[in-house]
Amino acid sequence: MKITFWGTRGSLAAPGPETTRYGGNTSCVEIRGEDGTLLILDAGTGIRRLGEAITPETKRLDILLTHLHMDHINGLGFFDPLFFPETEVHIWGPASTTMDLRSRLSRYLSPPTFPVRLRDLPCQLKLHDVVPVGRFQVGALDIRTSLVCHPGPTVGYRITEGEASVAYLSDHEPALGVRDFPEEPEWTSGFDLVEGADLLIHDAQYTHEEYPRYVGWGHSSIPHMLAFAEMAGVKTLVPFHFDPAHSDEMLDELFDGIRSSRDLPFELIPAKEGESLYAR
Repeated sequence: MKITFWGTRGSLAAPGPETTRYGGNTSCVEIRGEDGTLLILDAGTGIRRLGEAITPETKRLDILLTHLHMDHINGLGFFDPLFFPETEVHIWGPASTTMDLRSRLSRYLSPPTFPVRLRDLPCQLKLHDVVPVGRFQVGALDIRTSLVCHPGPTVGYRITEGEASVAYLSDHEPALGVRDFPEEPEWTSGFDLVEGADLLIHDAQYTHEEYPRYVGWGHSSIPHMLAFAEMAGVKTLVPFHFDPAHSDEMLDELFDGIRSSRDLPFELIPAKEGESLYAR
């Protein structure tokens, strides 16, 4: 599987000279299977640029939404393939306790927030409610889902092709409510989904000093992310969903400091817009 990052930030980020290397767009990750299957994880502002690279000859693509906070769907209406009449677009995401995914997305893709209604998009659109703990197949890719700790219905994904596996928990607070994190793995949010993954893309929103001000907001501190990845026994950890206030220089300093201060049981590769990684 080839993994390409089109948006790496959290909240309503904006590109600026201080975020040119890690990127300034919100969450969007492309996964390409060896058979050409195209998955898109989340539809933040980064999906606009990805859409420009997809041609109308594309027969099918699948968008997997973790949740419906604005920074994860605000690029959706600007995604070119939604306007390709011959392209089959499948959108997967969580329903709420009262509305299915179609009803939830229609609140964004309709006036006054957007001029084009979801029902009027010219692509061949199919929507799928993701169950709290489930499994489905897209091409040769096997996809598992599970609810994770974040405000509102939020799912994590594990994508497997052959022996290779990628776990994606873009917004996740694994230490919430735990006095001494980490404790027993079986009680930790997301553990079953992530255990033994070749590559984990995980929330890295806060520093250790920042986290106490934002407990319960649904995001991880960097130390909690590291502890979670070590607990789960992943091979490669990809920090993701950076705070928009964290500059390139600050992130370089944070991750260089981690590498130099301890022996990590996994490879640490922070996500950067425009860069690709492989899981084999």
